[in-house]
Amino acid sequence: MTVSNEAPVTFAKTAIVIGASGLIGQFLVAKLASSSHYHRVIAITRRPVSYESAKVENHVVNFDELSKHAHLFNGDVLFSCLGTTRKQAGSIAAQRVIDLDYQIAAAKLACDNTIAHYALVSSSGANSQSRSAYLRMKGELDDAIKAMPFKRISIFKPSVLLGSREHFRLGETIASVFLPLICRLPGLTRYRPILGKEVAESMLFVSQCTGEGVTEFVLDDVFIDRIMELTGD
Repeated sequence: MTVSNEAPVTFAKTAIVIGASGLIGQFLVAKLASSSHYHRVIAITRRPVSYESAKVENHVVNFDELSKHAHLFNGDVLFSCLGTTRKQAGSIAAQRVIDLDYQIAAAKLACDNTIAHYALVSSSGANSQSRSAYLRMKGELDDAIKAMPFKRISIFKPSVLLGSREHFRLGETIASVFLPLICRLPGLTRYRPILGKEVAESMLFVSQCTGEGVTEFVLDDVFIDRIMELTGD
């Protein structure tokens, strides 16, 4: 797919966000609410979240019964920032329910309602054949989404995410300290960590440009300056 270097479309649209209370999702909702490109933001969460903008509607749903809320998946773009950790979920099997089953169910509802654009936060190294249960799960999701009849699919695959989280993650905390130093070495700069708000900025920017088909933004491609370079803006 080629992303057009035309100026962003000016008419307002409706955005749906799942995973709206997470590290990336909370920034994304705020940026969508402040964008003239969007007049309505539907934040679908598992617990109540307060938002300052009147543009934002928070709908609390039981993701196990997502089909009962199909009417919420009506709009122009579905942004998926949904995800958890094995520790938070309690097991790999429970994590797969959130990171894979819920995601696929939401995407199918979006397809049924003919949403044109799906924007997904995946992971660097996602591969359905990976030995890592996490990366294999992410790869399975990527493959499932690519097989769906969206007019446009944008998959963002950042490295380690930086930012304040509700739940402490030891591995990411350690990586956030050492990776910025290690990634100064020649050939490793593309693996540098990225702030959650930077991923959100890139997702918003890409959604405001025209395009069709499937595009994957990997590692350093996810940074907003790189996104702008790739799109010619």
